This record gives sequence, C-alpha cells and structure tokens, in this order.
Amino acid sequence: MEKRRIEKLGAETSLLGFGCMRFPVTATGEIDEAEAERMMDRAIGEGVNYIDTAYPYHGGSSESVVGKVLKKYRRDSFYLATKLPLWKVEKLSDVNEIFEEQLAKLQTDYIDFYLMHAVNKERWDKMVGLGCIEALEKLKAEGRIKYLGFSFHDNYEVFEEILNYRDWDFCQIQFNYMDTEEQAGLKGYRLAEEKNVPLIVMEPVKGGRLAAFSGDIMDKFKKADEKASPASFALRWVGSFPNVKVILSGMSTMEQVEDNLRTFKDFKPLSEEEYALVEDVADTLKGRVQNGCTKCRYCMPCPAGVDIPGCFSVWNNYHIYQNYNIVKQDWEINIGESHQAKNCVKCGKCEAACPQKLSVREDLEKVQADLDKKELVL
Repeated sequence: MEKRRIEKLGAETSLLGFGCMRFPVTATGEIDEAEAERMMDRAIGEGVNYIDTAYPYHGGSSESVVGKVLKKYRRDSFYLATKLPLWKVEKLSDVNEIFEEQLAKLQTDYIDFYLMHAVNKERWDKMVGLGCIEALEKLKAEGRIKYLGFSFHDNYEVFEEILNYRDWDFCQIQFNYMDTEEQAGLKGYRLAEEKNVPLIVMEPVKGGRLAAFSGDIMDKFKKADEKASPASFALRWVGSFPNVKVILSGMSTMEQVEDNLRTFKDFKPLSEEEYALVEDVADTLKGRVQNGCTKCRYCMPCPAGVDIPGCFSVWNNYHIYQNYNIVKQDWEINIGESHQAKNCVKCGKCEAACPQKLSVREDLEKVQADLDKKELVL
C-alpha cells in the first residue's frame, strides 16, 4: 500500500483513504453494517490506515458504524478523521457538545484529523465571530484533537483567506482532472504546497463521474491499458501531486475496494503519455459543454422560479458525461419540477443581467427538451 510521509505532522498515511460517506445500504436505506465491515476490514488488511467519516454521513449513522468496526483494531494502528458540522453550531458551547457526541459514537477519546466541515465564506465568518477556531485549538492543546484542518467548498479567493488565517495542520479540497479551475482548484493546490499545508483530496473521481464513460472515452483508456479502470487513471492523476497525502474514495461495493487496492498497492504516478491521455479526455469532455454558464447567479432570482444556473449545470453535466443517471438526482429531486426550465415565461430579465450574454431563454428550451428525452444513458 502506497504511503505518504507528512513531515510536518510526523505522520505516515496511506495514500488511499477509506471514505465512509457511501457505505452500501439495505433496501430500507440503512447502512448494510455487515458488508460495510467486510469492506473496511479488507481495506485495512491491505494497509489502508486513514478512515474518514463525518457527523451527517448516512443520516448521522456513519460515525457509529465506523466506531463499532474500528473498536477491534489497536487505536494507534489507524488515523481517524471526522468533521465538525458548522451548520449546527449556533453558539460556542455547541462545539464541545457536538465533539463529545462524536467521541461517543466513534468509541474513542481523541480524533486524529478533525476538520471544520464544508467551509464557505458565510460559515467561515460565522465561526470566526463565534470564536470556534479558538475552541478547537483548545481541544487540540488538550490532546483530544491531534491535527486540525478544514474541508473546503467555495472559490479560490475564500480559500486563500482561510489558508492564510493560521498555520493549519492540513486541509481537504475537491481536486480532480475535471475541476482544476473549480473551488480551490490547481491554484489552491499550489498555495497549500507553498505554505506547507498537507492536502487531503475529496472527489478524486468526481462523485463517480470519472469512473464510467461513453464508448469513445472508454476506448481511449482501454487503448492505454486494457486492464485499468477509468477510475484508476483519475486516482493516479491526483496521486501524482506530491503534496497530496491522502486521496479519499467513498467506496460502496467490494468491487470498488478491490479496484482501488489494485491502484494503490503498486502505485505509479502517471507517465507523460498517460498524463497526455488524461488531458485529452478532459479536453474532450469539456468540449461537450453546451453553454458557458459560470454560475455567477446574476440572472437570479428568476420571476418564474426557474433555477437557471442549476438547470444549465445539469444540462452541461448530462452532455459531458452522456449519462442521464449521473444527473437524475439533481434534475428530478434537487431542482425538481417547480424549478425546472419548463417553467420559463420568457420574460428576458435573465438575458439582460447575464454577463456572458447567453441566450438563456433559447437554451432553457433545449435543457428541458434534452432532459425530457433522457436519451443518453450508459
């Protein structure tokens, strides 16, 4: 199992981290505990020593399941990561109350890697105002938190502000070959490397989007290595960056565990030829984008209730990955009928406000037509 030395912390972590957000579930939606344990045991048995969970995963049950499984292992044989749910912190005392609840669920008396969860500008300002960072530093001084960091979801400018606020032990960002200019992105990677802040990476396979493709893309990967999965190329792309110390994979099946173990047991950074292949795939996928919506939201709110940037995001992803199943949840549930493109009344307010000068009304017609057809399904 590939390991990465984090000199700053005196720790050595497995490059593959077991993400506990997508455990297998039963027909009733509960975690299939027996299968989850079997998967974790398999990964740990092969050298995975970084286990990542969080307060809200699986409706709040992930931490408890992780605690049960890890109880049979020596506490110093693994690194445990979990996160403070910032959206639940309304007063400073909430920090300690939530932390104690997490320790109880996880059946431990300390957390190795503790993160402020899903930090964005609004949450960051609120936590600074409440004195949350000082409260977490106190828990660290007491030895109840070993390493303090944050997971990030906002733009680069906010990332720079937060990273420069203090000397962080580590931080966690979304990073993959399709998202080099999204959120912290490649600029964020370089800043963290410059400031000697080790990186944990989430969404290396972009929520599964970089694991299954249309035939033309699959042929590109198979030509390079007939036995390697597309996901392995995505993981190796991330692992080729030296300041990436852990790559989290939210595994849902034993097949995914085995595929990841094959990638990381004899880990090889991408060769120049493989890197060029991944760049070519990324360019091909990005070339399928239907319009240049930047999600600036100047078009919002829509008088008719249409989630214009949300509709364009789903539409673009549908064509990029050519798979309706990838966008089904976002389109049918998260956006839902009341906010879909079909509700556009063609008032034109959006087009007057759009800095990109997009033909919003015309494109919304195309969005609805394409997604109603659901023709692209792998």
